[in-house]
Amino acid sequence: MALPRITSPHARGNNRTQTIMLWVLAATLPGIIAMTWFFGWGTLINIVLASVVALGTEALILLLRKRPLSFFLSDGSALVTAWLLALALPPLAPWWLVLIASSFAIVFGKQLYGGLGQNPFNPAMLGYAVVLISFPVEMTSWPAPRGIEQLMPDMQATLGLMEALQRVFLPATQAMDGWAMATPLDVVKNNTSLSMAELAAAQPVFGNFAGYGWEWVSLAYLAGGALLLYKRIFTWHAPAGMLIGLGLMSLLFWGGSGSNSNGSPLFHLLSGATMLGAFFIVTDPVSGATSKLGRLVFGLGVGVLVYCIRAWGGYPDAVAFAVLLMNLAAPTIDYYTTPRTYGHRKAERGMGKVD
Repeated sequence: MALPRITSPHARGNNRTQTIMLWVLAATLPGIIAMTWFFGWGTLINIVLASVVALGTEALILLLRKRPLSFFLSDGSALVTAWLLALALPPLAPWWLVLIASSFAIVFGKQLYGGLGQNPFNPAMLGYAVVLISFPVEMTSWPAPRGIEQLMPDMQATLGLMEALQRVFLPATQAMDGWAMATPLDVVKNNTSLSMAELAAAQPVFGNFAGYGWEWVSLAYLAGGALLLYKRIFTWHAPAGMLIGLGLMSLLFWGGSGSNSNGSPLFHLLSGATMLGAFFIVTDPVSGATSKLGRLVFGLGVGVLVYCIRAWGGYPDAVAFAVLLMNLAAPTIDYYTTPRTYGHRKAERGMGKVD
């Protein structure tokens, strides 16, 4: 008589790394479409350049480490890092800036620590922070949204191929003014003496609740995040924590519609990289907290830090810095929020004993 086949008690399902990464990439498509519509072709070009550089850099490091290329490159993690970084960079970013950010993210944010699953920092945000600190002018040159300016950047200008000619034949103050303008967060940060109503009347960059075009981009990322929640790619704790933390801080320090206003809660929730960060950055299972309570605390910390840096720091948006700072705190959060092991009472902290 044939004995029944006994299998290991492992969970099975569509939870492979490659499957998860493909769902994350698919969920970014609504945001990519919205960004391309409002800000031109630069986003798509950033994605192509970042993907090529990230895959090439990862392949080179794997060869140096004598690791199998097909196994590690096919998991999709390098592509996810490249796409998220490309979406965070300005659509007018020159090609060399995308190259620096992507290669730094893969080498120093991922492979330096041993590859996927070993990195303490979010690789995409690490690459973004490096180029933001090093090249602030290029990182703050955003195109005017479609519908505000008649002149949209063409393909060559988007690729940065005309940058040298612009600097030769045009004064520096005129080279970008035709199709670049400050972001809504930057306008609010540098005009605290004016009320939001005065800013909205004087600056065409403002829409109904946040920045013109930015509202739809944020809602598109929200839709993509809802898809990932529906597919159970991650839990709701980290995104909810970030949005609650940012919303409460912006409500507490709003200041109403008068002067010295840092913006309403809706303005902060629908501006900048808030939704991209909430559903695609803080949900990173490697560099964030692990327990459900820990993820909630992690998200809350990111939300609070985002507002503090936006309102009182030196940068108009702060998702990258907030995430990296909370990455440092993730081990401590895990230490105090890890649930008890099944069948045991709470362990004594620091003693290694279990009652």
